[in-house]
This record gives sequence, structure tokens and C-alpha cells, in this order.
Amino acid sequence: MPSAEHLKEKQAVIAEIKEKLDRAQSAVVIDYIGITVAEADAMRRKLREAEVDYTVYKNKLVERAIVDTDYAGLKSVLSGPSAFAISYGDAIAPARVLSGIFKEYKKMEFKAGVIDGTFYDAEGLKQIASLPTRDELIARFLGSILSPVGKLVRTFKAVADDKESGKPAEAEASAPAAETEAAPVAEAEAAPAEVAEKAAPAETETPAEAAPAADRETPAPAANEAE
Repeated sequence: MPSAEHLKEKQAVIAEIKEKLDRAQSAVVIDYIGITVAEADAMRRKLREAEVDYTVYKNKLVERAIVDTDYAGLKSVLSGPSAFAISYGDAIAPARVLSGIFKEYKKMEFKAGVIDGTFYDAEGLKQIASLPTRDELIARFLGSILSPVGKLVRTFKAVADDKESGKPAEAEASAPAAETEAAPVAEAEAAPAEVAEKAAPAETETPAEAAPAADRETPAPAANEAE
């Protein structure tokens, strides 16, 4: 018969498990058989860096702790060696980090897990592990929003650069045009002068030609005298 002290220790462990699961976003159960002490230490360190709580508990104590909770479905896999990876922040972190460790060590495997209140078997956890992190999702989302804006900014900048680089060329190109436009104006201004010069002799010659005409009309009075 267990002693009172032993029962007290069990109750303390059950209370600890309940307290952790009450705060948890997810809990994943794995079979850790075959792992060495050094590998176990390395695994704990990686999980700790991801802010994942990793603990080995006795199956019977976990069974008592998960009664009437979202984690009650885990009872079906609580046989043999079991370790528990619990996350209080990123719900996918336990599955994602453990999946990488499994590939590295070629040992251990998922049993089952509960993520955001939903039960997943081993295959389901493998699929969950392949999902991007929350930070990656945010980065992708922001990237999808900022990409068109960035493209627009680059387009405006390219147009501005083209305009700046094209200013001297435009100035040089416009100079001949200005000269060409000025030439007809100068010619147009000069034309009246030439016309005036050409017209001047005609005006001077007109009186000379008119004078003989007047002289030729003078005989009319002479005829009167003859009468």
C-alpha cells in the first residue's frame, strides 16, 4: 500500500500536469525510446529555445490529469515510454521542432497531440509540422501587401531617374529647334526690309514716269490756242 507521502507526491505531479495543460496552446506526446542521454539533452535544449516545455511523465498520472479536459483524447496513446512537449505560445512549435529532431536522429516518433483543442494522430502531426510559423505567415502576408507598393515606388523612381538623366539631352535637342525657329523669324523680319528696298525704287520711279505722262497731256491746251 502506497504511503501517504507517496500519494502526496503523485497528487503534486497530477496538479502540475493540469496546471501546465490549462495554460497550454498545444501538447504533443512522443515515443522517445532509443534516444541517448546526449541526444535527449540536445533535444531538450532545442525545445527550450523554441519555448517548449519537454517532460517525461508516467502515463497513469497523465491519464488522471487529462480527465474532462481538451486533452482527454490523448489517453488512447498513453502506453509505453511517453514524453510530453507542451507549448504556451506557438501552438505548432512542438510538432515543428520535434519533426526536425526526428529527421536528424532517425529515432523517436509522434504518438498524438492536441493543438488548439483539436486532436491529431501521428500523421496529422506530421502535416502540422510542415506548416509555416506564425512569424513566417506574417512576413508572407506583409510581403504580399508591400510588393505592389514597392513595385510602384520603383517605377516612379525609374521614371524620375530617366527624367533627370534626360535633362541635358533635352536641352541640347531643344537648342537647334530654337535656332531653327528663330531663323524663319529673322527671315520674316528681314523680308519686309527687302520688300521695302525693292518697293522703294518703284515709288521713286513712279513720279518720273508720271511726269512725262503729264507732259504728254499738255498739248490739249495748245490745241485750244490754235483755235
